[in-house]
Amino acid sequence: MKGLIAKKVGMTQVFDENGNLTPVTVIRVEPNTVVATKTQEKCGYEAVVLGLEDLKPHKITKPYAKQFPENITPKRHLKEFRDFEGEVKVGDQIGVELFEKVRFIDVTATSKGKGFQGVMKRWGFHGGRATHGSKFHREAGGTGCCTTPGHCLKNVKMPGRMGFDRVTVQNLKVVKVDPELNVLMVRGAVPGVRNCTLIIKAAVKK
Repeated sequence: MKGLIAKKVGMTQVFDENGNLTPVTVIRVEPNTVVATKTQEKCGYEAVVLGLEDLKPHKITKPYAKQFPENITPKRHLKEFRDFEGEVKVGDQIGVELFEKVRFIDVTATSKGKGFQGVMKRWGFHGGRATHGSKFHREAGGTGCCTTPGHCLKNVKMPGRMGFDRVTVQNLKVVKVDPELNVLMVRGAVPGVRNCTLIIKAAVKK
């Protein structure tokens, strides 16, 4: 498994080798620091803990700082990757060159929050007729039963909070890897707002 912590820059478009215009998402991959390693003998499984973005000194608490070796500045973002490919040790820097030979990746992030929404926007309900006098336009319709069982059943699609969920988009094609700019370009869109934190991994479903 190959994986890194990254940041979303935004979307743009590039031309491929055939001259076709391709929409891409630009992902900035600053070097990740190996904070800790876990072994089969000690923890029961093998994993690597990566950190990104140094914390300011006044935001570091003593309990949080104890997680890091003395020679590593406490990081804002931490992520554990199991069965990490390659031999690494604490203090190493891993950059975007890790994905130079990877064709497809999976991207995980928190999607945009859209607040409280109705059933038409949230679930794609058709709604009622738009004609005058209908009195049924954008509503959900019946949601429950009568005397038996006398309450709404679970998992009924209703209005509610939409977005701000943990989302993984799989099999995004890697269009370009630029180690000099620490940039990775993938075809299509990835979840989250600009400058949000992303977890990128080599695609599971190859």
